[in-house]
Amino acid sequence: MIMNSMMRFGKRTYVMGIINMSPESFSGDGFIDHESAISMAKTYIDQGADIIDVGGQSTRPRYSAEVESLVSGVDKPGDSYEIVSEEIEIERVVAVVEEVSKLGVPVSIDTFKPNVAKAAILAGATIINDVTGLKFDIQMAHIASEYSSYIVLMHNQATTKYENLIENVADSLNESVSKAISAGVRRDKIIVDPGFGFGKTVTHNLDLLNNLDVLKSKLGYPMLLGTSRKSTIGKVLNLPEGQRVEGTAATMAIAISQGVDIIRVHDVEYMVRVAKMSDAIVRDSSGNEIN
Repeated sequence: MIMNSMMRFGKRTYVMGIINMSPESFSGDGFIDHESAISMAKTYIDQGADIIDVGGQSTRPRYSAEVESLVSGVDKPGDSYEIVSEEIEIERVVAVVEEVSKLGVPVSIDTFKPNVAKAAILAGATIINDVTGLKFDIQMAHIASEYSSYIVLMHNQATTKYENLIENVADSLNESVSKAISAGVRRDKIIVDPGFGFGKTVTHNLDLLNNLDVLKSKLGYPMLLGTSRKSTIGKVLNLPEGQRVEGTAATMAIAISQGVDIIRVHDVEYMVRVAKMSDAIVRDSSGNEIN
């Protein structure tokens, strides 16, 4: 389990490796068998991952040519996601969570379904990663409170309309935080995620990256960011998912320079190096001279 003494937010960046148990994953890295997923988790840990994030439901946003953006569809998830049943999602993730939780690093369950989160927690997960920020089902907050789990609250909305991007994202996340606290979640168990790529245009995503420090100061909680291989990087560089490592690295270095605490990534080996180098530049990680 993650303890505050272990997660020294502000001292260094933590790397979260992605394990997708959903064959429909946008990045094309979804696993269909448990053994391969567990093997990949072991590889990630050997490469330096601090956390393993396991998901069994694709949250692949639907592309809208009219607005050239990724639309999340929080209000009606079925409009944007192929919703799998709780039973299928549980079957996909629980065995993996159970085995990976024995490997010595915290396990996060990436789901917006409370029953899936509960099953994963009982199998060993200690973090809930809710891409809807409690907007899909408030019961998720009660699960987090009951089991004293960490919870990641992500900004997500069904449109790309904003009066002021940073203010609106901050207001939405503060609303999610308030819901969590009202449900009994401890403040030191809350992590926020600005939702790069969800309900935002390419311009919005780039603006978000330029203002993460401002957003974090408005929220006052540790921040997670997931830019890995996403569409905005592909559009800027005109590259497919498998060729977005350098673009991802650039976004993560920018994010770390603005105080992001956890980066959620596919290419763990490379991003661990990015995090270590970025931390050496912008954080006082150890106080020791590097020779």
